Amino acid sequence: MKTISVKVFENNAPLVVASLSSQFTEELKTRIRNQTKLSITQNDAHAIFTGNITGYSITPVAITDNKQPTAGANRLSITVNVKYVNNLDSTKTFEQSFERHKDFKLAGNLQAQEPGLIKDVTAQLTEDIFNRAFAQW
Repeated sequence: MKTISVKVFENNAPLVVASLSSQFTEELKTRIRNQTKLSITQNDAHAIFTGNITGYSITPVAITDNKQPTAGANRLSITVNVKYVNNLDSTKTFEQSFERHKDFKLAGNLQAQEPGLIKDVTAQLTEDIFNRAFAQW
C-alpha cells in the first residue's frame, strides 16, 4: 500500500462544534503522515477513510451535594462512525463506530477548556482508528 485518501468527516452530531469536523479530519491525516510512509491523495488511493461525527456531548459524571447538587466532574464524549476501504485487500475493510471521552472538572468557563479537551479526545479516537486499520502491518 502506498496511497490513502481521508475524506472530510462531516459533523452530524446533535450538538455541533464548528471546528470539530476539520480538526478531526486533519488529526487523522497527521497521524497517518507521522506514523506511516503512505502518501495522502484525493483520488485513486489504495485505501480510503470516510465517515462522520455522530455524537458530541458534555455530561455530568459526579455530583457533589452541598445543599444544591452540582457537577463535581464532567465528561466530554465524541463518537465517530468510520468506514475504511482497503482496495488492495478487502478482508481489511471495516465500518465501525468509535467513542472516546475525557472527564474534567469545570474550572472557570467551558469555552476556555473545550479546545484542549477536544484535542485530547480526538487524539484518542485517531489512535483507535489508526490501530484498527494498520495494527496488522
